[in-house]
Amino acid sequence: MTSFIIRRLLVMPVTLLGLSLLIFSMLQLLDPVQRASLYISSPPKTADALQAVIHTYGLDKPVWEQYANWLGNLAKGDLGWSKTGQQPVLSAIGNYFPATLELALWSFIPIITVGVWLGVKAAVNHDRPLDQVTRIFSIVGYAIPTFVFGLLMLMIFYATLQWFPPGRLSDWANRVVYSPGYHTITGMNTIDALLNLRLDIFWDAVLHILMPALTIAYVNWALILRVVRSSMLDVLRAEYTTVARAKGLKESAVINRHARPNAMIPVVTIGGLFFAGLLNGAVISETVFNFHGVGWWATNAATNLDAVSVLGVTLFSGALLILANLVVDILYGFLDPRIRLA
Repeated sequence: MTSFIIRRLLVMPVTLLGLSLLIFSMLQLLDPVQRASLYISSPPKTADALQAVIHTYGLDKPVWEQYANWLGNLAKGDLGWSKTGQQPVLSAIGNYFPATLELALWSFIPIITVGVWLGVKAAVNHDRPLDQVTRIFSIVGYAIPTFVFGLLMLMIFYATLQWFPPGRLSDWANRVVYSPGYHTITGMNTIDALLNLRLDIFWDAVLHILMPALTIAYVNWALILRVVRSSMLDVLRAEYTTVARAKGLKESAVINRHARPNAMIPVVTIGGLFFAGLLNGAVISETVFNFHGVGWWATNAATNLDAVSVLGVTLFSGALLILANLVVDILYGFLDPRIRLA
């Protein structure tokens, strides 16, 4: 097991280096003047100012030397200047990431719990009415685009019923959050509200986060449900399950003690990648619901042709996915003894 983890850890820096090379190659699609203009946040962008930036950042040097300098800046946390955020890219990611993390946590828990529960129920009731209903539920969730479902949620629960507003907080709550007496600790409104003992702020944050969280959860339940159902059906037909039934164990014990734990192994892979994807920023949901997270900021950056910010988010997202794959591989090694010998 130790050698398995060491091998995965040794592969990670090589993968990150390959990712950085890919991102740097994308930057080379812009000529030095275009790249220099990205560092100047306000006009006029004079020729002298552009030449000064080119000289300062070595944008006219050989490609290999530029890559070495870029890696050096990357090691120091310098991902460039965000034109849309009016701050360094790394600072912008740090400012918007708590909102995305909060949304990811509120989405991931129902995705896994409800998805697994429905998948198990569908497998246990194979080809019965409940199984047919969950199939329809998953097909609809798989087919409907995220932005369509999000707009439907807005039309019903905001425009018509006025229950769940978009954004992260109401105007009155924002004034409280940014007042001197309020302590922002994590950047996640629901957690910070509890730490500040402000249940009114907490409830307002919950009302704002429910629609984007449920939108993300619903469109992802379909995949979790189908994977768990398929895995459970395979396990329920396995020999050790038949032996457990032959020993006289109750069906509930067979399902809960023998079948379900073994059927959860594929969920580890999907769950880890799901969570990493959510941390990267649920671009569509954050944009539809005006939820100011990494995805919302990345969309604005792309719309405003802010290449430095887009590439910074791409590098951040790639690093998260690589890290998630590493964690999933290690968890697999603990859950499946066959992998420890690989």
